[in-house]
Amino acid sequence: MSLIVQKFGGTSVANGDRINAVADRVEKFKKEGHQIIVVVSAMSGETNKLIGLAEEMMESPDPRELDAIVSTGEQVTAGLTALALINIGIPAKSYSGYQIKILTDQAHTKARILKIDEKAIRQDLDAGNVVVIAGFQGVDEIGNITTLGRGGSDTTAVAIAAAINADECQIYTDVDGIYTTDPRVVKEARRLKSITFEEMLEMASLGSKVLQTRSVEFAGKYKVKLRVLSSFDAYGEGTIITFEEDEKMEEPIISGIAFNRDEAEINVLGVPDTPGIAYQILGPIADANIDVDMIIQNVSKDGTTDFTFTINKRDLKTTLEIIDTKVKGIIHPREIISDEKIAKLSLVGVGMRSHAGIASKMFKTLSDEGINISTISTSEIKISIIVEEKMLDRAVKALHKIFELEKA
Repeated sequence: MSLIVQKFGGTSVANGDRINAVADRVEKFKKEGHQIIVVVSAMSGETNKLIGLAEEMMESPDPRELDAIVSTGEQVTAGLTALALINIGIPAKSYSGYQIKILTDQAHTKARILKIDEKAIRQDLDAGNVVVIAGFQGVDEIGNITTLGRGGSDTTAVAIAAAINADECQIYTDVDGIYTTDPRVVKEARRLKSITFEEMLEMASLGSKVLQTRSVEFAGKYKVKLRVLSSFDAYGEGTIITFEEDEKMEEPIISGIAFNRDEAEINVLGVPDTPGIAYQILGPIADANIDVDMIIQNVSKDGTTDFTFTINKRDLKTTLEIIDTKVKGIIHPREIISDEKIAKLSLVGVGMRSHAGIASKMFKTLSDEGINISTISTSEIKISIIVEEKMLDRAVKALHKIFELEKA
């Protein structure tokens, strides 16, 4: 008998029929003798609907009240899932984040989990119940409902699996695993049987939307065994995320191509090349909880340098306002240029550690395709570049073919 956490995303619980299908799947595992914890997202589209209602009341909704509103989506799904299980003879109990007491910090709309009180979960499991938990939410130390940000149900599932020492955490989505790249862009994209934790973390952080980055980080920290499966394929094996590079992992140099169309680039030109200049630019941005991605500082010329970084498109307006009000008056840049018609593309693979020439092959391929690169960033297992958004699909297809990722 194993203890399994199963997380079902919005498309998996989009309506009554799909919730009943989830119940049937859970019943199968339960009858095999496993203890099951189910974590659910809100029904597909429900969170956006709730945000829209909040914005009808207030243009920029108060974060505390917004959390109270949007958290109801997952609570509804949890209750409906418990009812579907009870209806087919499977004892079940549903819980919200604050009932379980998923303790978080006080950062409304993007809270982080601090601790989980698993006593009630263990008691219900021992009593033979399936425990159904509303994902995406928790409670702070003074009792306010908090939410974990987009994709937070993945983090809830992994955190619960870690807290209760589950044997496996299964993430059910509308795809049947992790692919070499997005099949909607490259029809020859191949499902991976396994991928290392390091590679998955890079893929998630670089734009692959199958798993939320924070959930992968949590899994790595607590060594939670993760598997990505399809809610619509009863017999699929999905993709297992491993923590060791076995012998098979040495064969493929590149495991996948991740990309993100939601990038914007900011160039701060002609700033003093002095110690602390990076902090003077990025410090106020970090204080606003805006994540900076790629960072490039050019070689100094005449005592000045150019500073380039990328952020999410949704943060561009706020970031430019911060630079205008809190940065320009201190560093006096010559010019500030922004560009939101860009995209980030990344090659990811643990095989890069032991193979030379990956970057040159990548750059030659893009050159042959007439694709210009504006920014480059590398690590041990990835190469990331910025290209024009309109050239992204062409670049992904060309690189997928040249590195033969369609081959098993």
